[in-house]
Amino acid sequence: MFAALLFSAPCLAGSAADERPTLTVGFSEFPPAIYSDAQGQAQGRVVEVTRRVLQQAGYKASFRALPSARLYAGLMDGSIDLWPGAAGKPELAAHTLETRHALSRIDLNLYHRRDTPAPSLANALAGLTGRGVILIGGYDYWPRINRILNDPQREIRLHHTASHLSGLRMLEHQRGDFLLGYEMPVEHARQQLDMEPLPSITIKRVPVRFIISRYAPGSETLRDALDQAYEELMVAIPGWPLRGDTEAQPAAASR
Repeated sequence: MFAALLFSAPCLAGSAADERPTLTVGFSEFPPAIYSDAQGQAQGRVVEVTRRVLQQAGYKASFRALPSARLYAGLMDGSIDLWPGAAGKPELAAHTLETRHALSRIDLNLYHRRDTPAPSLANALAGLTGRGVILIGGYDYWPRINRILNDPQREIRLHHTASHLSGLRMLEHQRGDFLLGYEMPVEHARQQLDMEPLPSITIKRVPVRFIISRYAPGSETLRDALDQAYEELMVAIPGWPLRGDTEAQPAAASR
């Protein structure tokens, strides 16, 4: 029943549907919430929720997978209209608008092996001095965190790798003391590797909202329309946005 409600569309004639404005929706690979499948098509719960909200507001979505730097540049020059992503990015503040409602939440965690002492909960990043930290390529962290990681006085050894799968293998084989990564894709990769759960400390917790380029046509109108559409779906669909019912379980995610 919930799935039928999620994908039910307003009654539109075919010609009217074709006339709906198309928004370019940028995203970075973040399985299983949003990712590219083997055919390069966007999949995942956040994709489904985004399509449904845009549909309710009278728009169509064209998804583009991009590394964080190119995604941000697209929001700054208007080539990307919309990003369902982390709210409160300071580098985007002057160039974007945010909707009120959160689609989800993301946690940035510091993972370690069970044989590695955990940093202090009060200031986990301070405990990284002189240690090795594994970072996943293509992902953006936050200015304060980047300053700490790149502070030469802390002598933190940064180990870059291309995927969460390889990052977890590096941690397992002691090629780094800690792995800094977002919980959802790290847990997805851990399950693929059939690894035991890892101890971790949450460094930052942020809501996921629609981030709209100020250079998108009618950006303020678009923001208000998405907020209104989200609220209409909250009334129409019990439990919206149906986190459990719409969770995608891909066999593999491309990067």
